[in-house]
Amino acid sequence: MTTTEPRRAHSIAEFNETAGRFFVPAEIGASIASWRPRPTDVVISPFGKCGTTWLQQIFHTLRTRGDMDFDDISRVVPWIEMAVACGLDIEAPQRAEPRGFKSHLAYDAIPAGAKGIVSFRDPRDALVSMYRFMEGWFMEPGAVSMSDFADNWIGRDANRSYWGHMLSWWKVRHDPAVLAMSYEQMIADPEASIRKVAAFCDIALDDGLLAFTLERSSMSYMLAHKDRFDDAMNRQMSELRCNLPPGSDSPKVRQGGVGGHKAELTPDILAKLDARWRELVTPVTGFADYAALEAALRAE
Repeated sequence: MTTTEPRRAHSIAEFNETAGRFFVPAEIGASIASWRPRPTDVVISPFGKCGTTWLQQIFHTLRTRGDMDFDDISRVVPWIEMAVACGLDIEAPQRAEPRGFKSHLAYDAIPAGAKGIVSFRDPRDALVSMYRFMEGWFMEPGAVSMSDFADNWIGRDANRSYWGHMLSWWKVRHDPAVLAMSYEQMIADPEASIRKVAAFCDIALDDGLLAFTLERSSMSYMLAHKDRFDDAMNRQMSELRCNLPPGSDSPKVRQGGVGGHKAELTPDILAKLDARWRELVTPVTGFADYAALEAALRAE
């Protein structure tokens, strides 16, 4: 009997094939269908690498006054789409009210009836963050170029892409059941962001809880406890399902910040990102680039 040596992707084609074994549409559909949204539920649903884990930690700290007794933040604020794959009962009692969930779904793909929080992020920084996140987990470090990864990320079907996700939430940002912020806003003023989340979730916020949440959701604190934020359940499942080497490096807390793409993206990649924005986003929003859209969001 022969066995295949565990292996990370060495090309974009291999990466896509491996990801296809990880994300199984039938399981995702079953997970979504098993969730019964309540009006008080909170779904944290940014696009990947746009602030999801940070918002999960802010939310969970606020509702529990600092619970850290978990091995994976997505065990206590579960990922709707991946519950079946990870063996979680999406309807199991949670540690505090309101119930909270993670998602990366577009607005119109989430069953109606709950509240939603979304944070937008500069696509250039989101792209770089996703590339670094996948290196050492699904991709062999150094084997897949940033250029190849960028082409794959930029060219995804619009309905499953950064662009489609962002536009779906942008259109409903004024809905009372939606809280829309930007990652850049959260970086610039974390206190104001925490106040917005608490008010939106109907969580009473006193000075002590505010200070505590600022500390527990800080980059330094989350880095010091990064084993709670490294997708432990999904990493373990992916190593079995996708035959990835054990001990994959999948830290979701890396360095954060704004503008990191400047040191990593070539003019060619930047031009492709700009062209995709003009093709898909400008006709809907009227904004020529992300900076203009983000400025408008702050002004609202």
